[in-house]
Amino acid sequence: MAVVVWVAEGTWRACVDAARTYAADAAEIVLLHIIGHDVPDAAHGAFAGLLGRADPGHDPGTRLERLAAESGERLLSAAADRLGRPCTRTERTGRPEHEVVAAARDADLLILGRDGDRSRPGPKTLSPPTRFVVDHAPCPVLLVWPRGISGGAG
Repeated sequence: MAVVVWVAEGTWRACVDAARTYAADAAEIVLLHIIGHDVPDAAHGAFAGLLGRADPGHDPGTRLERLAAESGERLLSAAADRLGRPCTRTERTGRPEHEVVAAARDADLLILGRDGDRSRPGPKTLSPPTRFVVDHAPCPVLLVWPRGISGGAG
Protein backbone atom coordinates (compact mmCIF):
# COMPACT_ATOMS: atom_id res chain seq x y z
CA MET A 1 0.00 0.00 0.00
CA ALA A 2 1.27 3.48 -0.92
CA VAL A 3 0.23 6.38 1.30
CA VAL A 4 0.66 10.09 0.57
CA VAL A 5 0.63 12.46 3.54
CA TRP A 6 0.07 16.14 2.75
CA VAL A 7 2.48 17.96 5.06
CA ALA A 8 1.24 21.53 5.59
CA GLU A 9 1.74 24.12 8.32
CA GLY A 10 -0.81 23.76 11.09
CA THR A 11 -1.96 20.24 10.20
CA TRP A 12 1.17 18.19 9.57
CA ARG A 13 1.53 16.70 13.05
CA ALA A 14 -1.99 15.26 13.04
CA CYS A 15 -1.48 13.94 9.51
CA VAL A 16 1.81 12.24 10.38
CA ASP A 17 0.29 10.78 13.55
CA ALA A 18 -2.61 9.43 11.46
CA ALA A 19 -0.11 7.82 9.08
CA ARG A 20 1.65 6.17 12.03
CA THR A 21 -1.69 4.85 13.30
CA TYR A 22 -3.61 3.95 10.14
CA ALA A 23 -0.83 3.25 7.66
CA ALA A 24 1.65 1.45 9.86
CA ASP A 25 1.75 -1.50 7.45
CA ALA A 26 2.07 0.64 4.31
CA ALA A 27 4.87 -0.42 1.98
CA GLU A 28 5.58 3.20 1.11
CA ILE A 29 4.79 6.51 2.78
CA VAL A 30 5.35 9.73 0.87
CA LEU A 31 5.51 12.97 2.81
CA LEU A 32 4.36 15.68 0.41
CA HIS A 33 4.91 19.41 0.83
CA ILE A 34 3.67 21.99 -1.64
CA ILE A 35 5.19 25.41 -2.18
CA GLY A 36 2.56 27.73 -3.55
CA HIS A 37 3.72 29.98 -6.34
CA ASP A 38 1.32 32.88 -5.76
CA VAL A 39 3.37 34.93 -3.27
CA PRO A 40 6.73 34.70 -5.07
CA ASP A 41 4.98 35.35 -8.40
CA ALA A 42 3.36 38.48 -6.98
CA ALA A 43 6.73 39.70 -5.70
CA HIS A 44 8.37 38.98 -9.07
CA GLY A 45 5.60 40.89 -10.84
CA ALA A 46 5.75 43.86 -8.50
CA PHE A 47 9.51 44.04 -8.82
CA ALA A 48 9.37 43.83 -12.62
CA GLY A 49 6.49 46.27 -12.96
CA LEU A 50 7.31 48.85 -10.35
CA LEU A 51 11.02 48.52 -9.99
CA GLY A 52 11.95 47.07 -13.36
CA ARG A 53 15.02 49.23 -13.70
CA ALA A 54 16.52 47.96 -10.48
CA ASP A 55 19.24 45.34 -10.23
CA PRO A 56 17.66 41.91 -10.99
CA GLY A 57 19.76 40.45 -8.20
CA HIS A 58 17.50 42.24 -5.72
CA ASP A 59 14.23 40.63 -6.89
CA PRO A 60 12.33 39.82 -3.66
CA GLY A 61 10.51 36.95 -5.39
CA THR A 62 13.75 35.00 -5.64
CA ARG A 63 14.37 35.39 -1.92
CA LEU A 64 10.79 34.33 -1.13
CA GLU A 65 11.22 31.20 -3.26
CA ARG A 66 14.44 30.32 -1.43
CA LEU A 67 12.87 30.92 1.99
CA ALA A 68 9.83 28.82 1.07
CA ALA A 69 12.06 25.96 -0.09
CA GLU A 70 14.12 26.10 3.12
CA SER A 71 10.97 26.15 5.24
CA GLY A 72 9.56 23.20 3.29
CA GLU A 73 12.75 21.21 3.82
CA ARG A 74 12.61 21.85 7.57
CA LEU A 75 8.95 20.88 7.70
CA LEU A 76 9.55 17.65 5.76
CA SER A 77 12.50 16.81 8.01
CA ALA A 78 10.41 17.34 11.15
CA ALA A 79 7.60 15.24 9.67
CA ALA A 80 10.00 12.42 8.77
CA ASP A 81 11.45 12.48 12.29
CA ARG A 82 7.96 12.32 13.78
CA LEU A 83 6.96 9.48 11.45
CA GLY A 84 9.92 7.47 12.69
CA ARG A 85 10.25 5.12 9.73
CA PRO A 86 11.67 5.19 6.22
CA CYS A 87 9.72 7.43 3.88
CA THR A 88 10.03 9.47 0.73
CA ARG A 89 10.07 13.25 1.01
CA THR A 90 8.61 15.12 -1.93
CA GLU A 91 8.53 18.86 -2.52
CA ARG A 92 6.37 20.25 -5.34
CA THR A 93 5.69 23.78 -6.50
CA GLY A 94 2.42 25.06 -7.91
CA ARG A 95 -1.22 25.30 -6.98
CA PRO A 96 -1.44 23.13 -3.87
CA GLU A 97 -4.78 21.53 -4.73
CA HIS A 98 -3.61 20.46 -8.18
CA GLU A 99 -0.21 19.26 -6.98
CA VAL A 100 -1.71 17.13 -4.19
CA VAL A 101 -4.22 15.49 -6.55
CA ALA A 102 -1.43 14.79 -9.06
CA ALA A 103 0.87 13.38 -6.38
CA ALA A 104 -1.86 11.03 -5.15
CA ARG A 105 -2.47 9.58 -8.62
CA ASP A 106 -0.90 6.20 -7.78
CA ALA A 107 -1.59 6.24 -4.03
CA ASP A 108 -3.83 3.85 -2.14
CA LEU A 109 -4.56 6.44 0.55
CA LEU A 110 -4.18 10.22 0.92
CA ILE A 111 -3.98 11.72 4.40
CA LEU A 112 -4.69 15.42 4.90
CA GLY A 113 -5.89 17.71 7.64
CA ARG A 114 -8.81 20.07 8.09
CA ASP A 115 -7.40 23.56 7.69
CA GLY A 116 -10.29 26.00 7.54
CA ASP A 117 -12.46 27.53 10.27
CA ARG A 118 -11.71 25.34 13.27
CA SER A 119 -14.04 27.10 15.70
CA ARG A 120 -16.93 24.72 14.94
CA PRO A 121 -17.52 21.49 13.02
CA GLY A 122 -18.91 21.71 9.52
CA PRO A 123 -17.99 22.18 5.87
CA LYS A 124 -16.11 25.44 6.48
CA THR A 125 -13.44 23.44 8.33
CA LEU A 126 -11.93 22.90 4.88
CA SER A 127 -10.12 25.64 3.00
CA PRO A 128 -10.92 25.86 -0.73
CA PRO A 129 -7.72 23.99 -1.76
CA THR A 130 -8.44 21.19 0.73
CA ARG A 131 -12.07 20.97 -0.42
CA PHE A 132 -10.81 20.64 -4.02
CA VAL A 133 -8.49 17.80 -2.99
CA VAL A 134 -11.26 15.97 -1.12
CA ASP A 135 -13.57 16.33 -4.13
CA HIS A 136 -11.00 15.31 -6.76
CA ALA A 137 -8.66 12.85 -5.04
CA PRO A 138 -7.99 9.77 -7.16
CA CYS A 139 -7.87 7.52 -4.08
CA PRO A 140 -9.50 7.17 -0.65
CA VAL A 141 -8.91 10.16 1.67
CA LEU A 142 -8.35 10.16 5.41
CA LEU A 143 -9.27 13.63 6.68
CA VAL A 144 -8.00 14.38 10.19
CA TRP A 145 -8.50 17.16 12.73
CA PRO A 146 -5.35 19.00 13.79
CA ARG A 147 -4.33 18.66 17.42
CA GLY A 148 -6.00 20.78 20.03
CA ILE A 149 -9.34 21.02 18.24
CA SER A 150 -12.31 20.08 20.36
CA GLY A 151 -14.41 17.33 18.89
CA GLY A 152 -11.53 16.11 16.72
CA ALA A 153 -9.34 13.08 17.06
CA GLY A 154 -6.29 14.58 15.32
